[in-house]
Amino acid sequence: MNKTTGVRPAAALLAAALGPAALLLAPVGTAQAAPAAPAQITPAASAAVPGMAAAPYEYLGWGNPQKPTDVMKATGVKWFTLAFILSDGGCNPKWDGSRALAGGSDEAAIKSIRAAGGDVMVSVGGWSGNKLGEKCSSASALAGAYQKVIDAYKLKALDIDIEDTEFSNATVRQRVVDALKIVKTKNPGIVTYITMGTTPSGPDSTGKDLIKRGAAAGLANDGWVIMPFDFGGHSGTMGQATVSALDGLKAAVKSAYGYSDDAAFRHIGVSSMNGKTDEAGETVTTADFRTILGYAQQHHLARFAFWSVNRDRACGSGADADACSGVTQSPYEFTKIVVQYQG
Repeated sequence: MNKTTGVRPAAALLAAALGPAALLLAPVGTAQAAPAAPAQITPAASAAVPGMAAAPYEYLGWGNPQKPTDVMKATGVKWFTLAFILSDGGCNPKWDGSRALAGGSDEAAIKSIRAAGGDVMVSVGGWSGNKLGEKCSSASALAGAYQKVIDAYKLKALDIDIEDTEFSNATVRQRVVDALKIVKTKNPGIVTYITMGTTPSGPDSTGKDLIKRGAAAGLANDGWVIMPFDFGGHSGTMGQATVSALDGLKAAVKSAYGYSDDAAFRHIGVSSMNGKTDEAGETVTTADFRTILGYAQQHHLARFAFWSVNRDRACGSGADADACSGVTQSPYEFTKIVVQYQG
């Protein structure tokens, strides 16, 4: 994802204040072999909270984002994934690494969403900016930073969007896994997602390593989520490429955890990108979203999200790539497809 300070771009558009994009991340960093897979882990019982499975990203820290309550009225969406929490330079979480958790516009937005009958999960990480996984020197310290965010908003769900150097370093990958295991222990019932880039055939070697580390650590993660865009080349439609990537993800999670096919599907998810992505010539259409929706409904995926609500509108004169989709569309056309997903 690409967002001014913590975004998910991938290649091009990263100039100004970007928009998400799950770049295929570089080679595995620190050479630290993943532990062998453990005995089968009992599937986590994700809280069946209405609307949580369809929580598109909205980035409130830059540009001209839509009021979340306006989006709710226009689409019926109840949940949002708000991005991004980053390091303030140390092991301390702030919005974009600079805005305090309490007392500002971000907290006000969350209160307005809840007052309108909705709720939020918070995303930690993104493509750019200082990452807590790197700035916190231990799993316990990182878990403490995550806990500050959970406590600030009494969160029911937390998304770790692990990208770039945080993703490519094996030591940091292990730290994130171990920190989330602490979080799950201290917050019974909290839903956790780990979101990462992918190839058209599923997670690359780094992504598979991360999943194996989660299984080996006994992390009952609710959703291993891929961002199927910025592929650097693919065959067929983006919807078909996404299905292929999800099939590969399901196989990786099934292998690492020893899940049945059904349990593996229920522990994976997708976070797409609407319209033109960061990669020239790559476009995700509403037809592609309907393909993804059908797959999610068939297999009961843990999550169907996308980057981002900010982009879910046609471009006007001078609009940049993180504020509109780049394709002809009606307002919130992509969100209206995603909100149909109920888990």
